[in-house]
Amino acid sequence: MDRQLPTLEDVAREAGVSRATVSRVVNGVRNVAPAIQDVVRAAIERTGYAPNRAARSLVTHRAETVALVVSGAGDHSDTAQNTFAARVFADPFFGRAVSGVVGFLRPRAMHPVLMFAETEESRQQVLTYLRQGNADGALVVSTHAQDPLPALLAEAGLPAVFFARPSVRARVTYVDFAHRDGARLAADHLLARGCRRVATISGPLDIPAGRERLAGFQEGMERGGQPCISVAEGGFTLDSGARAMRRLLAGHPDIDGLFAANDLMAQGACQVLREAGKRMPRDVAVVGFDDSSVAVTCEPPLTTVRQPVEEMGAEMARLLREQIEGVRSEAKSVIFEPELVVRESA
Repeated sequence: MDRQLPTLEDVAREAGVSRATVSRVVNGVRNVAPAIQDVVRAAIERTGYAPNRAARSLVTHRAETVALVVSGAGDHSDTAQNTFAARVFADPFFGRAVSGVVGFLRPRAMHPVLMFAETEESRQQVLTYLRQGNADGALVVSTHAQDPLPALLAEAGLPAVFFARPSVRARVTYVDFAHRDGARLAADHLLARGCRRVATISGPLDIPAGRERLAGFQEGMERGGQPCISVAEGGFTLDSGARAMRRLLAGHPDIDGLFAANDLMAQGACQVLREAGKRMPRDVAVVGFDDSSVAVTCEPPLTTVRQPVEEMGAEMARLLREQIEGVRSEAKSVIFEPELVVRESA
């Protein structure tokens, strides 16, 4: 005979409490003493009881699922949409953000569902998914300054938290990073090393993070007495960093310091510098941005500005949970501070 799955009654007998008490603990009702909750959770673990999600949703009126939305402003072609998804998965930034989100949600029995929203059709699919209660809220990572999804979610009054402050004028909850301050740390470090012919590979200047990092670096260099620096725009990818480095070397072969606005572009720049016979940091000191896994696998390992993406992802999930549970209704922003991590490249 098949072994019958443990029930609420089994847990109640094991814990020595009522079935109603077990139900309240399972469903997250708050009027149960912490000591009793601990006893019930221990009994759940011993019996192997697993709540029925459908039945639990009837009690809590929640899906116990959140939509993890990667949003942009792409076109409708299959090729463009596949390229968009591939670029997201190849970027170490996204993996770090997901790690932080999952690390917060998993112990709380909440589950992320990945959705892409780079077209008008897919954005409406996200809105419909949330309105129908298939997810309790959305965690949104937007990749384009003109992305309309933040405004749509705000207008619909749906629970949502954004990675980075949206460009739209709406009261929304978001986490962000002090990009300018981080870039100024990079400038200060290169100046302290004695670099005098400094260049930078910026991120895309049509997104706030790209503009902020460039502005912060320029401010730091100007404050240090070097207002004139060479700039080449990149696309936050390894290949774009390599192309930008070739342009910079063609016009300024005597560069002795470089700030790349993310680690992937710094890695591409380092490859080109090695091909040109440049030694790092002796000939060219290189500073990246993010402190991703790329920073430690790069040759040489990168000095970089640490952006705590995992912590930011976890904070997004925490803020969304507050919205879902009604703990917080007003918009809130949390800004994370940078830290310079010194390695061998500068």
